[in-house]
Amino acid sequence: MSKGKSEESQSGENDNYGYELFPERKGEFTPTVTGVLTGNQGREGIERLKCERNVYKCFTTSKLVKLMAGALKASGCDIDLRRHVVCEVCNSRVSGGYDPETNQIVICQNNSRSEGVVQGIMTHEMIHMFDYCNNKVDFKNIDHLACTEIRAANLTHCSLTSSILQGDVSPFDIKANHKICVKRKAITSIIAVRNVSVDEAIAAVERVFPKCYNDLEPIGRRIKGGGADAKRAYAEGFLYGYV
Repeated sequence: MSKGKSEESQSGENDNYGYELFPERKGEFTPTVTGVLTGNQGREGIERLKCERNVYKCFTTSKLVKLMAGALKASGCDIDLRRHVVCEVCNSRVSGGYDPETNQIVICQNNSRSEGVVQGIMTHEMIHMFDYCNNKVDFKNIDHLACTEIRAANLTHCSLTSSILQGDVSPFDIKANHKICVKRKAITSIIAVRNVSVDEAIAAVERVFPKCYNDLEPIGRRIKGGGADAKRAYAEGFLYGYV
């Protein structure tokens, strides 16, 4: 998953492909008695329906999601909601992921309940899908994984507001703090799904950071503010055949 698939270890004994965070991927989710009694499980059908409604609304109204869908189509990788986006029960550690084996975006219906959260996950994972289609990313390669995680965080997540909430921001150097936020998110994503140390994740991010941080395709700009940046990106999309 990307929340990525891991590079195969030399021994083959300690591979961590991230699928344990997505139990429905391998048919391993079963509601427990405790989960049902506490109200945390047993409503999967209702949660899935709500999730699918949020996905559909984002797909039809979100400027960024529509831009990414257009970019995927222009790359020969048209996205079909019925085939390429699924709502599933996930581990509490993750809110969504991209599965390159099935070319599917997973929205974690039990953790991602609001339209705004679903929009953020959709855009993030569509960047991974774009990289897989357009840039031939190999999610078994940790440097490739680091690059696509850098791009997703850079383009959509590390706004000034999110940096303030995470304590990454300083009033003295906004640009530097944005880079810190991107690195932190990429490292966290790698560690979440790969059987690697913090130092290995940091090293991978540092190796590819300059090139991947400066790659703004297909959005064309870093979405740092509210709706204004998204509207500008969408308005520019027609220049490249994305909208």
